[in-house]
Amino acid sequence: MKKIVSINPATEEINREFDFYTEDRINESVEKAKAASSDWRSLDVSDRAEYLRNAAKVLRRRKKELGEIITLEMGKTIRESIQEIEKCAQTLEYFAENAGRFLEPEIVETDAKKAYISFQPRGIVLGIMPWNYPFWQVIRFGAPALAGGNVVILKHSSYVPICALELEKVFLEAGLPEGVYQSLLIDASTALLLISRDEISTVSFTGSLSAGQKVAEVAGRNMKKAILELGGSDPFIVLPDADIEKAARVGIGSRFLNAGQSCIAAKRFIVANSISEEFTSKFAEFTKELKVGDPMDADTDLGPLVRRQQIESLSEQVNEALSRGARAILEGGSLKRKGFFYSPVILIGVTKDMRVLKEETFGPVAAILTVKDEAEAITAANSTEFGLGASIWSEGRGKGSCTGSRA
Repeated sequence: MKKIVSINPATEEINREFDFYTEDRINESVEKAKAASSDWRSLDVSDRAEYLRNAAKVLRRRKKELGEIITLEMGKTIRESIQEIEKCAQTLEYFAENAGRFLEPEIVETDAKKAYISFQPRGIVLGIMPWNYPFWQVIRFGAPALAGGNVVILKHSSYVPICALELEKVFLEAGLPEGVYQSLLIDASTALLLISRDEISTVSFTGSLSAGQKVAEVAGRNMKKAILELGGSDPFIVLPDADIEKAARVGIGSRFLNAGQSCIAAKRFIVANSISEEFTSKFAEFTKELKVGDPMDADTDLGPLVRRQQIESLSEQVNEALSRGARAILEGGSLKRKGFFYSPVILIGVTKDMRVLKEETFGPVAAILTVKDEAEAITAANSTEFGLGASIWSEGRGKGSCTGSRA
């Protein structure tokens, strides 16, 4: 029978194997969530907030242990993994502190005697989350959902089943009643079937465009509220009056954080011709300083990618660009060693029709596109189907606003 296999990306060794949950076990979890929902939503928001504070304390107490689990399952450096746990604790505390204010009714001026917007729990929220930030992506949607009186069922990526189960343990250790937060070890097709069940009120999804389309289709067909965060190919625009060294250093941090496996990272570097040589030189210089290696080593900057498929996808994108005239000023690429390691690649001479600019590059590949002026930079930034974020580097605050940019 097919299993969920947790693999250490640094060694390619199997951490653990898990059976997918049976239909009976899934039904039992849904019933638990349904039973827990009534009491949880009836709690005063201050009581729910206290549970979130307890969960934050558990995360802080176990942050080294949990950080190591993240690193073992998806390859993030231990330094970044522990930071992720700390960020999750801060997020839980933020919603514990502010949930009461967020949920206060909003008075609306109308011709009625009294009109207001009231915020009520929706019920069971199904989260379908990715592997790249295995704790943060869950807490990001889970903390406000729980604070608002909803209960949560998580379908996590099959790459990180241990993280999924540990998250459930964290909330149970924090004292949350059984059924308020649960992780299910299920596949994608089973998750789509869950969306259509009457018990599920809402689905929160983070992942690829293709998977998001399937979630939106099922949610729409069943009249379920769906929240989708899809891929990104964020432009990083550097104008002639920018602080070039600072832009290059921040660009390095953004592009290569989490070994480049971040949806909201800088991915398309759009640089004015007049300063492109200086920026490119510094960007390459700083990139060469990054240490690729054992993610459990606190001095490592880039760990492995999550799976070999990521290496293959990146290699295809890079090779296509090179075959069409781009040049690698830092060749990098797949390392001939155990593990899914990929050294940074920097491409120049790229054009807008190359895959490295048209598609999302989910790994340590930086493509630098040169443009003649600000107007061309904005046009290039907007020439994409992706959104999520953008940054503009300029000493002129007016230029930095770049009205008209929709990225």
